[in-house]
Amino acid sequence: MTTIEGAPVPDPDSNTSEFETYHIVVNAEEQYSIWPVGRARPTGWTTVGEPGSRQDCLTRISELWTDMRPRSVRVIHG
Repeated sequence: MTTIEGAPVPDPDSNTSEFETYHIVVNAEEQYSIWPVGRARPTGWTTVGEPGSRQDCLTRISELWTDMRPRSVRVIHG
């Protein structure tokens, strides 16, 4: 299992996960990710919305994150 800042992160290619519920998190560059409920949020990331299943969170991220460029690039290049 991979870890980020010491917290385990489920394998995204696996159909099973030890975590069943996730938060959507966003950073200052308006980049989105999912983070397991019950784990401390990584520094610089803020929770968005309510927790949900992995798939529900990924679906919601696809609705929210329509421009993959970091915020700083969007501001410079319009």
